[in-house]
Amino acid sequence: MDYRRLGASGLKVPALSFGAGTFGGSGPLFGAWGNSDAQEARRLVDICLEAGVNLFDTADVYSSGASEEVLGAAIKGRRDAVLISTKTSLPMGDGPADYGSSRSRLIKAVEDALRRLGTDYIDLLQLHAFDAGTPIEEVLSTLDDLVRAGKLRYVGVSNFSGWQVMKSLGLAEQHGYPRYAAHQVYYSLLGRDYEWELMPLGLDQGVGALVWSPLGWGRLTGKIRRGQPLPERSRLHDTASFGPPVEDEHLFKVVEALDAVAEETGKTVPQIAINWLLQRPTVSSVIIGARNEEQLRQNLGAVGWALTPEQIKQLDAASEVTAPYPYFPYRRQEGFARLNPPTV
Repeated sequence: MDYRRLGASGLKVPALSFGAGTFGGSGPLFGAWGNSDAQEARRLVDICLEAGVNLFDTADVYSSGASEEVLGAAIKGRRDAVLISTKTSLPMGDGPADYGSSRSRLIKAVEDALRRLGTDYIDLLQLHAFDAGTPIEEVLSTLDDLVRAGKLRYVGVSNFSGWQVMKSLGLAEQHGYPRYAAHQVYYSLLGRDYEWELMPLGLDQGVGALVWSPLGWGRLTGKIRRGQPLPERSRLHDTASFGPPVEDEHLFKVVEALDAVAEETGKTVPQIAINWLLQRPTVSSVIIGARNEEQLRQNLGAVGWALTPEQIKQLDAASEVTAPYPYFPYRRQEGFARLNPPTV
């Protein structure tokens, strides 16, 4: 397993990490992802550690805390061998103190996560969404207190816009608060919006990307083809409306390019899609999920080899879309392009 620095921090993370959203799954979204109990989760953790995958990502909102509880049970007795990443800020209830990133909410959320995970520290805490109702200084000072108390080692964010990340980094610099080391983002061959602003920001500011849904919300499993209905057991039947939208024609164009590369390499469509991500700038780790051992071993096959420049170019061409304003002039007009050379 390749290990990479998480952004500009000193933390080394594996190129692949494991997403525990399938642990203890319940409800219309997480129940469709998977519902591994502690015994099955422990087996999946075993396989990950054997392969060198030691970063496990979860969130308090995943099945109302059940994912954290199952992960805590699965790593019991080997806490020093793993890195735990969890997230908070999304609603955990209907009360006014059940969501957001206020001081009182963050302190309670961290204490609850520590209890569910069965540990006394979290390696990486990420804010799951930007809280526009709480001053950023309050958020950062609270995270600073939690880091100084030894309850958090590193902090990051997820699903922030560029200005939200940059303003937070500027205030952290001004006041001496911990800087965000990671940004957990949606990025895939079906959704390359990350490249337009957040990737250049990550390069400039040393913020590493942890990629969620690298298979485009389950669309790049290799089971979806032009002119064919969705497989009967596809989770897209129940969860498509929760995830990033994709036009059918764009999906089929990308899948056909993946099929062509799969024929050349002998690799699977998911392995190629993940390997492409591993060669993108700022990507520190790609989060893979699995409902069972077979899926996990398949995804682990995405490392240990590399796509050729020609194959990457082929996938780039198939997946490229026109960027929105104000980004498209930088791709299309020569004067802009000379001043702003592409990062990918």
